[in-house]
Amino acid sequence: MAKEYTWHKIGDAEDRIASENEITILEVNGKKICCTRYQSHLYAFAYKCPHASGIMGDGFIDDAGNVVCPIHRYRFSIKNGYNSSGEGYYLKTYPVEQRTDGIYVGMEKSGGLFGWL
Repeated sequence: MAKEYTWHKIGDAEDRIASENEITILEVNGKKICCTRYQSHLYAFAYKCPHASGIMGDGFIDDAGNVVCPIHRYRFSIKNGYNSSGEGYYLKTYPVEQRTDGIYVGMEKSGGLFGWL
């Protein structure tokens, strides 16, 4: 089953949400997320590391396009959340769309009880 998203506008079409290889923290629908630009594309990912809850905004983007956690230096692809340093964790990523009327980030729709219904 395909994932369904609720799209939230995070800026106007011409806004510079994040600079190249710099991490910006945004609040979207009451939730903190991180955004960055890598090779001119905008990416969004979780605020906290899935390993030890390090604040990903305090980390950095390496030359390969990974966000690096500031605590244990775990590396995650900003494109898909894949843990590229081998520990087996997965960093939540969010789809980003550039539309004519603005920049949007998608958050998964959740059903009833714990998203099961």
